[in-house]
Amino acid sequence: MINYISQVILFQVLFLAIYDFFLSKETFFTKNRWYLISTPILSFILPFIKIPTLQRAVSEEFIIHLPEIVLSPDKVIQETSFYQSINYTVVLFWLGVSFFSLLFLVKLYKIVTLISKYEVFKRTGYTLVLLPNQTKAFSFFNFIFLGKKIPESHQAQVIEHELVHSKQKHSLDLLFFEFLKIMMWFNPMIFLYQKRITLVHEYISDEAVAKSETKESYINNLLSNFFQVESIAFVNQFYNQTFIKKRIIMIKKTQSKQINQLKYLLLMPLLASMLFYTSCTSKSNKDKLDQLIQENKQLKESLNAKNRQLGVSFMSVNKAPIYPGCDQGDKDCFSKMVQTHFSENFDHDLSNTLGLDSGKKRVFIGFIIDDEGNVVDVNARAPHIDIKNEVIRVMNTLPKMIPGENNGKKVVVKYAIPLLL
Repeated sequence: MINYISQVILFQVLFLAIYDFFLSKETFFTKNRWYLISTPILSFILPFIKIPTLQRAVSEEFIIHLPEIVLSPDKVIQETSFYQSINYTVVLFWLGVSFFSLLFLVKLYKIVTLISKYEVFKRTGYTLVLLPNQTKAFSFFNFIFLGKKIPESHQAQVIEHELVHSKQKHSLDLLFFEFLKIMMWFNPMIFLYQKRITLVHEYISDEAVAKSETKESYINNLLSNFFQVESIAFVNQFYNQTFIKKRIIMIKKTQSKQINQLKYLLLMPLLASMLFYTSCTSKSNKDKLDQLIQENKQLKESLNAKNRQLGVSFMSVNKAPIYPGCDQGDKDCFSKMVQTHFSENFDHDLSNTLGLDSGKKRVFIGFIIDDEGNVVDVNARAPHIDIKNEVIRVMNTLPKMIPGENNGKKVVVKYAIPLLL
């Protein structure tokens, strides 16, 4: 899951970089709107796309994470019992979801309260809500909220501006990003996306309304002090002090040349590189122990008596390697047999000989089962060189396995095992 989220955020960074550097200054506002809506959706889909042709362009390698081997469970039960019951990552995630869900509900409540509290007038194509003693103006779907203190000479223009938001369903865009903020509250790119599409909405409305009068007159209205900012973040606002300078610059900007639309073709090589990355990520993972250690740091929170399977990273082989005596595809059996072999062959007195405390030595092991079933390239990171050598010795005595297969072809499979002595 962490790998998936990392890819999503990386893709969104790249998509926004293309937008900021090449598209944001163009007057293709509607196209930019759909770019900002579609690219975050693409970023969620692309990691699932694996193109076989690209996968075959690199060597077939897979990595499987086995559960942690605990050689002294009686010594670590107190240390691990607390981690067995609480997964802090999951707790933190749902706390964030709950917090942003609450914020969203508060915003909706504010809108519902305004509709129920103040005067409401049905008009053709929209509903007008008048706000007493206010100079605010904003819209939410077909509801246009208009402050009574806005001079009558400005009201028609304000309503016309908000009607563009209403007719083009801009509120749907903002709600879409509100839901993304709830589910991916930890992803700063969602907030940046929402800020950019909000500005594009204003460009679209400004362009439509400015056609009915001179640009200078429309700009003067924008610069007036009558239009203030509503605190509800996902409504379309007539006036936003943060955006006002950018809006004026864009209103005065000449229409972009049609040939500039070719900039959208920059998406093609970007998408191609993303597809290549997602198709080949699992193959490009080299057997570097430092990376293995980083991946296994999370295991400290997930020790449990059931020795549960952690699953496969990026891509699964069709048939995992089989330990002699285990059934095909039985990874639990594979893990238990490796643990049994380790317990029977490891020198348990070594820790005492070296003067190391029992139950507190974590070792990370990496090894490969090649396409002939041999255990090769064993490596380890341990708190003492003697323990490392003993771990490597024991792993090299593992029996020959039935090799893994993918699409009918025998493949090399990497394994990662954390060990607690």
